[in-house]
Amino acid sequence: MGFVSNHNNNKALLSKIATNDGHGENSPYFDGWKAYETDPFHPTTNPDGVIQMGLAENQLCFDLIEDWIRRNPASSICTAEGVSEFREVALFQDYHGLSSFRHAIAKFMEKARGGKAKFDPDRVVMSGGATGAHELITFCVADPGDAFLVPSPYYPGFDRDLRWRTGVKLIPTPCKSSDDFKITRESLESTFEDAKSSGINVKGLLITNPSNPLGTILDRETIRDILSFATEKKIHLVCDEIYAATVFDKPEFVSVSEVLDEANTTFDRDLVHIIYSLSKDLGVPGFRVGVVYSYNDDVVRCARKMSSFGLVSSQKQRLLSAMLSDEEFTSNFIAESARRLCSRRKAFASGLARVGISCLEANAGLFCWMDLRRLLREATEEAEMELWRMIISDVKVNVSPGSAFHCAEPGWFRVCFANMDDSTMEVALKRIRTFVFRCRKRWQLKLRLSFSSSHRLEDASMTPGVMSPRSPLVRAAT
Repeated sequence: MGFVSNHNNNKALLSKIATNDGHGENSPYFDGWKAYETDPFHPTTNPDGVIQMGLAENQLCFDLIEDWIRRNPASSICTAEGVSEFREVALFQDYHGLSSFRHAIAKFMEKARGGKAKFDPDRVVMSGGATGAHELITFCVADPGDAFLVPSPYYPGFDRDLRWRTGVKLIPTPCKSSDDFKITRESLESTFEDAKSSGINVKGLLITNPSNPLGTILDRETIRDILSFATEKKIHLVCDEIYAATVFDKPEFVSVSEVLDEANTTFDRDLVHIIYSLSKDLGVPGFRVGVVYSYNDDVVRCARKMSSFGLVSSQKQRLLSAMLSDEEFTSNFIAESARRLCSRRKAFASGLARVGISCLEANAGLFCWMDLRRLLREATEEAEMELWRMIISDVKVNVSPGSAFHCAEPGWFRVCFANMDDSTMEVALKRIRTFVFRCRKRWQLKLRLSFSSSHRLEDASMTPGVMSPRSPLVRAAT
């Protein structure tokens, strides 16, 4: 028996959330994923497929986690050594989660920040990944129609995470390449005042530190300026710090929590909330472990109630509490992950540099902010999308265009380097280099044609009786 679908009638039966486009799947950010999923690269079964460089995953240290699990079989209830704990773990857990898990993740958050910040386990609220955590904090502090300022370029998923089901607006605050895309007080003030004059109620400011997609970190003075801005405007400050332990080079990472703990500060702590997860720092996005850490008691209480819609399974809590409580393992993991990320980024960036492609200088994250402005036909978003489609279809590499990140300057692309092995990275680099060489040949051909055409016109202008547009005879006759 078949099903007859009437799209218009079905839309009338569903809610506005179900039928609107707030999920953002029409973004080229997600379109690139679809291109990969329909033709995924494999070194032997599909060597001409699309290489996924649009997904920020940290796959460089799986061996370290796998080794720890082999040495600690009792940490899992799915082993002979741990099955005796099955009944306790299988029973319902309250919204607070396992005490051992909250203590372990608070300690890991401290270690990821170099031990320079302290976290209270009783303020740790669990959620289903950073996606759930962002939506959770948005529900707690904003109403439909309210807005958050977000320095751009910013992660495209925020348009889904914070907007789709909450009805909250996001207002990009443009950052400029001429200033290395740094957040400035002037840009925040300007965007805030523009929103206010348009009758928009700005309820918060969302920052990512380290930045996705830039891979840069905020310095202490910038964080102080941002805290001061939020305090003066009486708006919430949500700090996404899910890449805290991916900092692989100097300068050291500075967390908003570290600045809040400084002596003689007058910042309003009740306005500050941190989003964290284990997806990037530990490399386990499939575990869906997110955290809301708020300095506001009312937000903690509200978030804990709301967390019932996206709890972390007790089995994962038990495994991770054992793993993250192993001080020797976590110390070695963070150090080795940073070393491998640094090595991989240097190898990838140097491979791009061989054909004159530069990236924004950065010291964190799982990606490069790649500058392809000189490959654009013209400095427009349309030209950027044209180049992106060529890279997807011809180069067979999924990179993400800057416009998907609300970047105000066409020609920047995010390219992820930590979600593949060394050999796949080399294949990707070879494809990109070949593409750039082809582009250069086209430029040279166009230049030769242009030069040749120019000479023919000049020769014609010097030939008696030839009425070319450049001829002085034409000007004299008019």
